[in-house]
Amino acid sequence: MIDPIELAIEQGELAWGLTSPNPPVGCVIVSADNEVVGHGHTQPPTGPGEHAEVMALRMAGDMARGATAVVTLEPCNHTGRTGPCSHALLDAGIARVVYLTPDPNPQAAGGAEFLAVHGVEVRYAARYVAALAPWLASVRQGRPSVTVKMAQTLDGFSAASDRSSQWITGEGARSYATKHRSSFDAIVVGTGTVLADNPKLTAREPDGALCAHQPQPVIIGTREIPADFALARDGVLRFRSIDEALDDLYQRGMRSVLVEGGPNLVASFFEAGVVDFCHTYVNASFLGAGVRAIDFPAEKTTTMADICRNEILRIRQFENDILIESRPKTTEE
Repeated sequence: MIDPIELAIEQGELAWGLTSPNPPVGCVIVSADNEVVGHGHTQPPTGPGEHAEVMALRMAGDMARGATAVVTLEPCNHTGRTGPCSHALLDAGIARVVYLTPDPNPQAAGGAEFLAVHGVEVRYAARYVAALAPWLASVRQGRPSVTVKMAQTLDGFSAASDRSSQWITGEGARSYATKHRSSFDAIVVGTGTVLADNPKLTAREPDGALCAHQPQPVIIGTREIPADFALARDGVLRFRSIDEALDDLYQRGMRSVLVEGGPNLVASFFEAGVVDFCHTYVNASFLGAGVRAIDFPAEKTTTMADICRNEILRIRQFENDILIESRPKTTEE
């Protein structure tokens, strides 16, 4: 039998990038005789916005009675666009609930307590759930969570001395990174990157087709963009500063942004103290000299007391590249 916890996590990943301002949750229903009888994930808010538990219960039908529900986030206990998932689970006759992440939203929390008071066996099984991590950080910070993405050689360079950078990483890593853009609400670059690379900032499948969800393209900076550039189009948001961008995007309901650089903008996000996660792609190569992946001002001096130590969350390998997903150790899970 497939591990129901892993299946619930996979279900949540199907909703990654599609649910803001709601969290991308996955749920699995396991019958009393240990069979998966239902599964589901949070639906986009542009439709009915059904939660993962409701989708899984709908699939399970009468087989939900006496069953176990495994859900990646504590079932909500409030009425918003939909009713409380805790009540739906109780009404369906669920006997046991396993949740992987407590709900930090004070308006929605309390589902576990409600279920336990009403006779449902409830267990908290702590797991890191990658799809939920940006939303959780956003709830705690009161702004969109920020993931910075960098590609570099083993000696820390993102471009050669002549500023050429295509390509540091191999095809497999680039394909994954391009598709993974669809997991974010917005993708942010500076005017320097726009003028140097003329990017489109689209999310694409490995075969080159556009992903169903496209992140909102955002430019930070004041330099003029030539009219024939890909991002000199309607629908691209422009801001003068990081604070202005994050405030505006949060008000629009966006809960996760991906910062793709360049090195100066990445350094600015670090100096602003708003980096929640780092996605660092490292190719097994050396340049010896060039442009650093993070380009702090020349006058910046540090001691070892200033070091920003990160906690590694996941590591993936793509042929001669590795992706290190990490977060500053000060960030709460």
